Amino acid sequence: MKYLSIDAVLLNALMEDIGHGDVTTSAVIPADHKSIADIIAKEDFTLAGIPFTERIFNLVNKDIKFKANKKDGDSVKKGTVIARVSGNTRSLLMAERVALNLLQRLSGIATFTRRFVECVRGFSVKIIDTRKTTPGMRFFEKYAVRIGGGYNHRFGLFDGILIKDNHLAVTGGVREAIKLAKLNINHMLKIEVEAKNIREVKEALSAGADVIMLDNMPLAEIKNAVKIIRLKRPEIIIEVSGNINIGNVREVAKTGVDLISIGAITHSAPAPDISMKIFKKVRFIRKKVETRINKH
Repeated sequence: MKYLSIDAVLLNALMEDIGHGDVTTSAVIPADHKSIADIIAKEDFTLAGIPFTERIFNLVNKDIKFKANKKDGDSVKKGTVIARVSGNTRSLLMAERVALNLLQRLSGIATFTRRFVECVRGFSVKIIDTRKTTPGMRFFEKYAVRIGGGYNHRFGLFDGILIKDNHLAVTGGVREAIKLAKLNINHMLKIEVEAKNIREVKEALSAGADVIMLDNMPLAEIKNAVKIIRLKRPEIIIEVSGNINIGNVREVAKTGVDLISIGAITHSAPAPDISMKIFKKVRFIRKKVETRINKH
């Protein structure tokens, strides 16, 4: 995704919040006022989104200074000063909410992803995301998954074949759908197909699928499916999806699958609490303001 496209998303978010102007700040803060503020962690979490946070401040005012004390991927503790921003007070306050919203959202995803990754440590399985992302925010949210130690599944409908239940319903089944896909795609694309039971697993094997997703299967059936696939076509990539949580992800990893896809790491990640606190008003600016007020 090009940098200008990222800017377009961030500018749209700023426009949504600021509109024609911050009427509160404009009413109470002089136009030439300057301040210094800290961005502070209010709880423990994995940090993600620092480059985008800095960019938001600079899109509001290119003269704002942003100094990060932590980098993406760091584990931060409650009370940590993540970054310091300084410059025009009006600009700082206009950028504050959008910047914090994005930083909290991405840090939440990175933190939740890392919890799953830690649960499967010691196994070769990868924790991957899905397309269950916030509309317009997929690039950022998939970035946060990587920061948390996870991996990305396909980015969209355009970069991977994944035959799902509704495709199967229309085409008539696993074998028919794979046959059609092979006829209509180029040789560079792999074919992944969902299988919800052992019968569909066997159909996918015989039809020539490259990746088989075991969809919403009980643990015992996952184990059986893995044995069948490894015996017949050990080169096939095995993915598991559906009903995966912190409590059962390690047991799923023990079955020997290659990928575990979890929609919750993007659609249900809790956002940590992060705040911005102005701690210093630049002194010579304050004197100018006071002088102007006294004259009136």
